[in-house]
Amino acid sequence: MGAAILVALIYIVKDPGAEKVPEPVTVRIPSIGVETSLEALKLGKDGVLEPPTRSDKAGWYAKGVAPGDAGPAVIAGHVDSKTGPGVFFRLPELQPGAEVLVEREDGSKLTFVVSHRYATQKTAFPTAIVYGPTPLSELRLVTCGGDFDRVAGSYRDNVIVEAVLKG
Repeated sequence: MGAAILVALIYIVKDPGAEKVPEPVTVRIPSIGVETSLEALKLGKDGVLEPPTRSDKAGWYAKGVAPGDAGPAVIAGHVDSKTGPGVFFRLPELQPGAEVLVEREDGSKLTFVVSHRYATQKTAFPTAIVYGPTPLSELRLVTCGGDFDRVAGSYRDNVIVEAVLKG
């Protein structure tokens, strides 16, 4: 079981002059039994998003778009660890139409609706789709998937779920 998640250079960051949107503190996905607090994630020295510190918690890319702002907010979580299933173990089961609920630091709640779910090889990670600008408030949920490469100690694929703010 592996812990590595995103393998992509991230090039989209928040506009420092933009109005501050409240930060997300929890995410719930009732249809797959996910309820987790969120930790702020940052980029490592290699330009790759660092994974959450715990396999049972998810994290969001804090230098990127916050949920509720225009563009894709990225939330990542482990599929598993050496001790068992991770917070996003059931992410591959998520179907279009399912709801993803985000609570923010000011107590406001946002509901996103899943539009797409797909898997892609880490070597072909769709950086522009996951991190690129969008006119609407969207989420990208990301975890590992596919075959586990025992030599590399990580999964070969990523599972990506796209969701749009319910209007």
